Amino acid sequence: MSGQGSGGNVIAAICSFFIPGLGQLVQGRILAALAFFVIAMGSYALSATVILIFMWPVGAIAHIWSIISAAKFRSIDARIR
Repeated sequence: MSGQGSGGNVIAAICSFFIPGLGQLVQGRILAALAFFVIAMGSYALSATVILIFMWPVGAIAHIWSIISAAKFRSIDARIR
């Protein structure tokens, strides 16, 4: 990935829009991808139960955060230059 605003970051952000963490996985950030996926999807799954319905905002925040994180990612190579 070249840097912030590059075509690769746009594709990664679009991927994260559909599945939280997928954009990070496309960028090669496996731990971030796993964290975003588990937090967002776990919160969505818990909110599907009537007992823990208040968990959907946590999932929505994690989902939006994963999209923004994928869009604004700058690789280490881009930071050095």
